[in-house]
Amino acid sequence: MHMLSNSGNSQPRWLFPFVVSVVFLLSALPLGRLAYTGILSSLRGDVWSLLNDPALWQAVLNTLSTSFFGMVISLLIGGGFALTLTLCDIRGKSVLSFLFMLPMMIPPQVTALSWIGMTGPSSTLLKAIGLAPPLGSPQPLYSIAGIALLFGVQHAPLVFLSLRSGLLALPQDGIEAAKLSGASSWQVLNHIIVPLAMPGLIAGAAIAFVSGVGNFGIPAILGIPASIFTLPTLIYNRFSSFGSSTFGDIAMLSGMIAIISVVGLAIQERAMKGRDYRIIGLSGKAATFRLGTWRLVAELALWIAIFFMLVAPLTALVVSSLAPAYGVPLSFKTATLHAYEEILFRQAVTRTAFANSLFLATATSLCLLAVTILTAYFLVRGKSRFMFLLSALVDIPYALPGVVISVSYVLLFAAPIPLLGVTLYGTLWIILLAYFSSFFAVSLKPMVSAFTQFDPALEEAARLAGAGFWRRMFDIILPLVGPAAGASVILVFLIACNELTVSALLWSAGTQTLGVVIYNLDDSGSFDLASALSVLVVAMVVILMLLLEVLGRKLPKGVVPWRN
Repeated sequence: MHMLSNSGNSQPRWLFPFVVSVVFLLSALPLGRLAYTGILSSLRGDVWSLLNDPALWQAVLNTLSTSFFGMVISLLIGGGFALTLTLCDIRGKSVLSFLFMLPMMIPPQVTALSWIGMTGPSSTLLKAIGLAPPLGSPQPLYSIAGIALLFGVQHAPLVFLSLRSGLLALPQDGIEAAKLSGASSWQVLNHIIVPLAMPGLIAGAAIAFVSGVGNFGIPAILGIPASIFTLPTLIYNRFSSFGSSTFGDIAMLSGMIAIISVVGLAIQERAMKGRDYRIIGLSGKAATFRLGTWRLVAELALWIAIFFMLVAPLTALVVSSLAPAYGVPLSFKTATLHAYEEILFRQAVTRTAFANSLFLATATSLCLLAVTILTAYFLVRGKSRFMFLLSALVDIPYALPGVVISVSYVLLFAAPIPLLGVTLYGTLWIILLAYFSSFFAVSLKPMVSAFTQFDPALEEAARLAGAGFWRRMFDIILPLVGPAAGASVILVFLIACNELTVSALLWSAGTQTLGVVIYNLDDSGSFDLASALSVLVVAMVVILMLLLEVLGRKLPKGVVPWRN
């Protein structure tokens, strides 16, 4: 009992400095180092040569246009799915929600590869069914429109999640009253539902835009072959051709990405200002429109969208992985498992990548869980006036594109650590630390949700009975937040295992991750090997998502994103 703080709450004295130290090391320190390098470079005058470079402004234009049009496509697809699956009497909602969420969990470079395998003159799938364009035709996805389309597909689930949470909170009794007063379904949708759901729609649009700004995998695979650079791929390009002003340039380019992301989120805040969305009445049960004869049409439209967004590209990926070489038509005679044998048994680099990715994902998810249980406990139970600042600092690295985080860690650890003389750059440990920063917020969210929903009276009773902090933690708290902890581990593992954007700038020989190897295989022309490895990655994603689905029945609301 002597370890407790004087404020009368049940937190030990060391918890506040512990949480502050963790947040400082994972957020404030790397981002502060990035800002310092950018400012130093500006003061030296390097900023002018960068600003006079036409390639920079072309990359800014490409970034803004692909992110904007990608956001529009995300709004159309994600908004349509959210409205239909939440408000209408559609059959198979759980399966449709699960399948719709899959593109978000599949790594962006795999999405790009699967769509390349589905389109263009060399498509093994199109050749097999006799629909391939003539040889020599351009690949339509190697364009601004192609990048924007795939951003739209990849980020539509973000709009779906954001809008759906708003739709689930709609006042059921107000909608019923409007219907009883003679309002048509269209009037209810137009005058009640859409205005009340607008915050979710605006938030979803902002998240989709910012995700497009920071996406590396899709513009790397679709843009670089056509010499179309966005800011993240320009940073990658500058980093590859290392020069005297490289660090300063990439710090300033990262700053530009961060500014665009912050402006995008600020526009969202601005759009929400002055709108009062307090909902009075019973919510929690979604309003239902009975579609009658239109139900079959709506269901057909949803399944066709799932087919073109998910089934056809993944089929193309599997077909490409079974072909003896890229562009060879697949038949029973030509089908081969050579690519899988090569990936699993012959290529040392892919075995290393599997080992690295599994180690990094496991270490990230478990180490972060140990930290986020204590951080969530502090944030929910604590009474410090620094709470808001700490929460914001945790969220910033997750909100910023992964390439900004990786650049900040390159700058932080390019030189040996002072006093210790240890070099982290070029090792797995620098990638692990960058993952800690990037996924801290992902791990924390389910834990905060669980702590908010569990009654502190149980713990208080144990405290009054003389149980110390660790005794209460292991006997009372952990069993109650266990399911959320399991979800946190799986979510972080799922994202970290397939990550490319953070590790693209941090890997070196021997520290490649799965995302990096898929990109490098495609870049070197081994499309069949890249497809085979991508198929294995997608299989792992589906298994982990099904695990989360099973676990979801025991979890607090909102921890598993796609559950109805």
